[in-house]
Amino acid sequence: MMSSTLVETVSINYDDFNDSFLTCGTCLCTYDGQERTPKLLPCSHTVCRNCLERIIAAQTLDTGSFRCPICRETIHIPQGGVVSFPPSFIVNQLLDLMAQQRRDVIPKCSIHATQELLFCETCDVVFCLQCVDGNHIGRGASEHTVIPFAIAIKRMSEILLYKAHLCIKNLNSAYEAVSDELRQLELTVDKTLDSINRSFQDVIAVVERRRHDCLQWVRKIREEKKTVLKEQLELIQAEKDKVQLECDGLQYQVEVRNITKKISDLNEKLDTTSSLSEPRENSFLRYEYKHNDALREVAKAVSNFGAIRVSTTFPALTTAEAKKAVAHLRTSVRIHTVDYHGNPRSSGGDPILVDLRNEKGEVVDSKVKDNDDGTYEVLYLPNKPGKLKMSVSIFNRPIKESPLMIDVSEHIEPIWRFGSRGTGADHFNQPTKIATGLEDVVYVLDTGNSRIKVLGKDGSVLRHLGPVGVENQGATGISVLTNGHLAVINWRTKFVTILDPTDGSLVRQYTADAFVEPIDVAVNSRNEVIVADSGARKIFKFDQTGNLVTTFGSHGDKDGQFKVISALCVGKNDEILVADHRIQIFSKDGKYLRKVVDSGEGSYGGLAVDSAGNILATKTEKAYKGSTNVGGASKKEKGSGGGGRSFVHVFHSSGKLLYSIDSSTDRLKRPSGLAVISDYRIVVTDLGNNCVKKYYYK
Repeated sequence: MMSSTLVETVSINYDDFNDSFLTCGTCLCTYDGQERTPKLLPCSHTVCRNCLERIIAAQTLDTGSFRCPICRETIHIPQGGVVSFPPSFIVNQLLDLMAQQRRDVIPKCSIHATQELLFCETCDVVFCLQCVDGNHIGRGASEHTVIPFAIAIKRMSEILLYKAHLCIKNLNSAYEAVSDELRQLELTVDKTLDSINRSFQDVIAVVERRRHDCLQWVRKIREEKKTVLKEQLELIQAEKDKVQLECDGLQYQVEVRNITKKISDLNEKLDTTSSLSEPRENSFLRYEYKHNDALREVAKAVSNFGAIRVSTTFPALTTAEAKKAVAHLRTSVRIHTVDYHGNPRSSGGDPILVDLRNEKGEVVDSKVKDNDDGTYEVLYLPNKPGKLKMSVSIFNRPIKESPLMIDVSEHIEPIWRFGSRGTGADHFNQPTKIATGLEDVVYVLDTGNSRIKVLGKDGSVLRHLGPVGVENQGATGISVLTNGHLAVINWRTKFVTILDPTDGSLVRQYTADAFVEPIDVAVNSRNEVIVADSGARKIFKFDQTGNLVTTFGSHGDKDGQFKVISALCVGKNDEILVADHRIQIFSKDGKYLRKVVDSGEGSYGGLAVDSAGNILATKTEKAYKGSTNVGGASKKEKGSGGGGRSFVHVFHSSGKLLYSIDSSTDRLKRPSGLAVISDYRIVVTDLGNNCVKKYYYK
């Protein structure tokens, strides 16, 4: 006996379906391919062509639009009239589909006319009980879901209608999106035209100002010339008046001597008036504009003035590639734009909008850099580990796979690591302190091998210096003078040695009688050498020639006192930073200023200050008694145990701990030296691993 499976079905009446989907809602006539052709309106309703023509013809005013008879939304009539409305693709499909469907209410078996056909949804097979081979009855029938074939057809019709609805919905969305882009195009064109008009008004204003200047120039010249000529006219008139005055009453003059004198005066006047006959200024004035290349240059400049930027970027195919993100380190996401055909674009200028937020929804600052080659860099600085969500859009449309989810790690891994234990060129034996010179050249004290290893910025070995100044495996501090010379302190010989960095030759050497155990050295801007003595608990400062200038410090826990000094460096304004279990800052003359940090536990091994005033320090925490951490595994030991976990701490100049560098795959083990190089990088000597590591720290 067949095991039945309860199946819930929905029956759809053919006439109901026909009335609901294949009949015009206005005239109630069935759609056809002629006068009753279904037309799709922008409001998504379908009306037959005949009804649309009647509605438009019935309007008393030619407004170029009409109201949808179903939803009453205003519809604009296209240029071609009713025939230009797009056909209702889905209604036509349904008409074709229904024309092909069998009209049998209950499909019957072609062999057994009285037997109703069944449908197995599990096997997707149509059968009748008398023709079946036994797979759908008897044993194993419970694994099959069997329903009447008539119900299956109706269900498929429902699925068809559902899919059709989804298609219509998608097509409507697409239609709206394209229509909106058309509207935006018109708005953009209007704005662009306004911008062009405004820009050329500026050009016209520049030309108008020049025209005005030229006119004023002519008027000024006219006034200058006119003034000279008027003054000459006034002078002539004055002379004329004098002559006239002389001649007045001459006919009544009878004294010969007076007449003779006046004749003599007039003879002299004739000589002076002849010079007044020549105008002292001329009327020459001519405007020239072809005397140089100015007109040609203006024409050239105007022809190159303004540019219309367009883009073929297709946001839906544009991708973003996120680089590894680490808290407190600058990183970026690269955007690769392509066109509609998937071809990479080679120019920039796209209006890219980026919204970057953390898990709390807070905005994270970001900046878009246009590489002008079709790619863009989104630069940002995550301030804490976690997840970030970056939404990227072009033309206000999201790119592919936007928003991007970015995992921000808390661990800062080294950029590179160099060295291992040994005596060869690529080996170290107890690397202690480290310093940097010009072009990021790195000088490493390879104390156990009694040499200085000189490394390039990529970690390659350039040369070795020594054994002068680093003999007896006693060199524990190194610094670089402003002239490039190296200052080295040796705790065994108790000498400060100044070396030439090119060949390691001795420049000068000096010491102090009060030295007990000098362990580190630093140099200030005046090339004064500062030495930290852990045995004497003092700081010594020498001038450029090696004369002792001053000392400060004593043994104790109070401000300005030291316990076991481990590191020394010079900061801004030649301030002196000294580390034991805390970091203290002194003025350039040794006056105590402030304490940066005092954890009370662990010890500092390397100390440096960057150009922004941030303080960087390596620190090794105390381990539990009887165990030490080796490569991340706990190892039992006798006595008090070895060192604990190590970090590079980054402090603000105020002393606030900003964050720590803590690698997850290549942990530091007793870092002893630290130096800052360009572009927010540091190099660290890892005494426990006998190597040098480079990190980004910002």
